[in-house]
Amino acid sequence: MNTIGILTSGGDAPGMNSAIRAAVRTALNNGMRIKGIRNGYDGLMHGDIYEMNVSSVADIIHKGGTILGTARSLEFKDREGQERGAQILKDYGIEGLIVIGGDGSFKGAKALSDLGIKTIGIPGTIDNDMGYTDYTIGFFTAIETVSDAIGKLRDTSSSHGRAVVIEVMGRHCGDLALYSGLAGGGESIIVPEHEFSLDDIVEKMEHGRKRGKLHHLITLAEGVGDPYSIATELEERTGIETKVTVLGHVQRGGSPSAVDRLLGSTMGARAVELLLEEQTNLAIGFVDGKLIEVSIDEAVSKKSQFSENLYALANNLSK
Repeated sequence: MNTIGILTSGGDAPGMNSAIRAAVRTALNNGMRIKGIRNGYDGLMHGDIYEMNVSSVADIIHKGGTILGTARSLEFKDREGQERGAQILKDYGIEGLIVIGGDGSFKGAKALSDLGIKTIGIPGTIDNDMGYTDYTIGFFTAIETVSDAIGKLRDTSSSHGRAVVIEVMGRHCGDLALYSGLAGGGESIIVPEHEFSLDDIVEKMEHGRKRGKLHHLITLAEGVGDPYSIATELEERTGIETKVTVLGHVQRGGSPSAVDRLLGSTMGARAVELLLEEQTNLAIGFVDGKLIEVSIDEAVSKKSQFSENLYALANNLSK
C-alpha cells in the first residue's frame, strides 16, 4: 500500500488532532504517502483532498477540534453517493482510508470497504456511546470540561441558595452525565439508561436543605427530559429557586486531556499499521487497558454498557 487517506466525520472531539498527527507521521515513517480529506465525507464528495507532510501536523497535539474539519454529507448516505466517493478515492490513488468519528462515520467506512477501499475506524466522540470500546477519543476531555463547569455552578448556587439543572450531551448514552456528575460532586444524575423520579429529587433537595446544604446540582443528559420543565416543577414543589444551564457545544471544545492525547496517538499509529498489513473493515478500540480491533459491523452493533456500579456510587455519595 503506497497511499492512504484520513478524514474526521460527525461531531468533533478533543484528541482527533492527536490521532491525525500520529497517523500522518507513522505513514511517512513507513515510506507511505498520506492525503488529508477536509470536512469529512462532504469534502470527499467534492474532492477536497490534499497531500500531508510532517509540517501539516506540527504543533497540533494540544489543539482541540480537528484540523481536517468535519461536516455531514447527505449525498454520501445512499449507495450511489458511496460509489462515487469510492471512485474519487481511487482517482486520487488512495488505497486505504482512516475514518475518525462515531457510529455514522463507521457505517460510511464499512460502505467504502465493501466497495474495495481498505478502511480502519477510530472512535472519536465525546458521548462515549460506542459499546465495543471502553472509551472513545474526546470523552475524558469532555468530563473535565463539564465537571469544571459544575464546580463553578456550585460556587454561585451556594451563594444564592439555588438548585441548578445542568444539561450535558449524550442523547442516547448517559456516560458523560454520569462521569461528570460523579466527578463534579453533583447531587442528582438523570440518564437515559434509568427512569428518573422527580419525587426522589425533591426528597433529596428537601433533605439537603434540612441539613444546611446551600445548593443542589442536577446533571441531565440531553433528550431525557426538558430541563426547563424539570426546573419549574422542582422549584414549585420545594420552594427552592432552580435555574437551568445548557452547556451545549462548549463540551466539545478545549485542549485535549493527556488521556485523550494518548488514546489518539496510539490509535492513529495503529490504524496505519493495520493498513500496512492490508487489513480492512476494522475498528480500533480500547478495552481493559489495551488496544483491540473488531470488525466495523461489530463496532456499530454492540450496545454501550452503562456502569451500574458508578451510578449506584454517585447516588450513595450524594445522600
